[in-house]
Amino acid sequence: MFKTPHFNWYGRGFKLRAAITIACQLAFVLFGYDQGVFSGIVGNPDFLDTFGHPSSGLEGIIVSIYNLGCFTGCILAFIFCEKTGRRLAMWIAMVWIIVGAILQTTAFTVPHIMIARFITGIGTGIETSTVPMYQSELCEASMRGRLVSSEPLFVGVGIEIAYWFDYGMSFTGGSIAWRLPIACQMIFAFAVIIIVFGLPESPRYLYKHGRGEEALQILCDVYDGTPDSPKIAKENNDVLQALKIEQENGEYRWSQLLKRDEVQTGRRVLLAYGMQFMNQMGGINLVVYFITSVLQYNVGLTRNLSLLLGGVINLMFFIGSLFPTFFLDKYGRRKPMMWGSFGLGVSMMLISILLSFRGTSKERPTASASVTFFFTVSNGREALGSSKLRWKQYMLIFGATANCIPWVYVPEILPLHVRAKGTAVGISSNWLWNFFVVMITPTLINNLAWKGYLIFMCLNFAFVPLVFFCYPETSNLTLEEIDWLFYEGKAVRRSLRVAKHGWENGEGWGSFARQGGQGASPLAQEDGSLASKEKVATVEKHEGSS
Repeated sequence: MFKTPHFNWYGRGFKLRAAITIACQLAFVLFGYDQGVFSGIVGNPDFLDTFGHPSSGLEGIIVSIYNLGCFTGCILAFIFCEKTGRRLAMWIAMVWIIVGAILQTTAFTVPHIMIARFITGIGTGIETSTVPMYQSELCEASMRGRLVSSEPLFVGVGIEIAYWFDYGMSFTGGSIAWRLPIACQMIFAFAVIIIVFGLPESPRYLYKHGRGEEALQILCDVYDGTPDSPKIAKENNDVLQALKIEQENGEYRWSQLLKRDEVQTGRRVLLAYGMQFMNQMGGINLVVYFITSVLQYNVGLTRNLSLLLGGVINLMFFIGSLFPTFFLDKYGRRKPMMWGSFGLGVSMMLISILLSFRGTSKERPTASASVTFFFTVSNGREALGSSKLRWKQYMLIFGATANCIPWVYVPEILPLHVRAKGTAVGISSNWLWNFFVVMITPTLINNLAWKGYLIFMCLNFAFVPLVFFCYPETSNLTLEEIDWLFYEGKAVRRSLRVAKHGWENGEGWGSFARQGGQGASPLAQEDGSLASKEKVATVEKHEGSS
């Protein structure tokens, strides 16, 4: 374990919590910028001349090797980040990204650009394995969904900045048109490095490494209270109880990936992996990385118009992400994910149908009509207006559902003793399948055309029953209460009951039953899943009848 320099720049309470959130959001702006910047570059004439006009297969490898680097970064996070802590891991990630950006900016050969993108990807993999976990461990249960889901919202901000920067630079000549957008990612990385100097370490990380007094002080600073404050006392007690049970299982190793223990560690790691699999295999990066190529070659638009519409389409990604940022804790994780997967499947089906008319007399109107289903929300009404508004549906639905929920769900579903390693495994799924989709997309666009979208349609429809039967509801539960769902078994069924009625007598980490008493702890009513008036009323009713 390493001790890193820390400066008390942000004080206590709201200012400190705001600084933590801003740092995490800025890291995800950088993530989004990295994701989007190459979309407007791969067709740049000077870029193509510099790298010898690569074939569609080589182009896919140049773009997707970044995601392979991200996967590698997740593996490194799995190995090292439980030792480094969350703050040092964020610094390490930014250094990798800066080095990779410098190498990309100065690239003149294909091997050079590929190595540079791989190095940048390593930093992004460490970043995305660390930041959501850090945010989730430093916020209240009732705010966790909104705060962590705001990070993917800022991925949309980063993508938009990159797209419009690319579009503006497309009117300039020479290599600066693509080298400058790549270099500018370093601005965000340096900003994150500076901000993190004033942030505290994760208290749960400190508890695990025997620094309980320091962890308790950080809880007091974050929540602006004292050790006797009900919220802080409850969280302190819950973490210690959860850690005691989890540590009975020993150090988590690769050989224990599917381990069946009291808190169902193996199952929860698989749930985290599957959630990020759904995030990628719905087809999102076909749009993020290659939307200009899709519009140019599948739809038949000009290069300039494809760039322009690409920026507008990805604006829908940001607008859609506003919904979970404000309402995810109200509507939960399961329902938005299921309805979102269904809507994405419908979008891919309609895109495939409309693009199948290419080569016929109806080619132009149906290709233009397909643009809607990358833009507008599926609300049961027929799309109206200009034909140029037709690829919008997909991006808005994805932004509102499958974009944000996996990033919230992965760190919160995992128990503390594997949270760092398990998050790395979960996020590695994102990057492994991201790499796969991005690598095959140029070939898919050129060879399969409209038939390729049917693959993503089937996958999205398959995700609906998967979520329904396998994934418990976690909204408004503390991280330790999520442990208790799995500790008692039948996690999906119990989570739905708790979401509707609250904990019953003797349930949860805060219950007196675990301490030899009866009923729900008053501290459990103060925070976590019993915070709402309806759930408090349920507990009072149960206590009155006991």
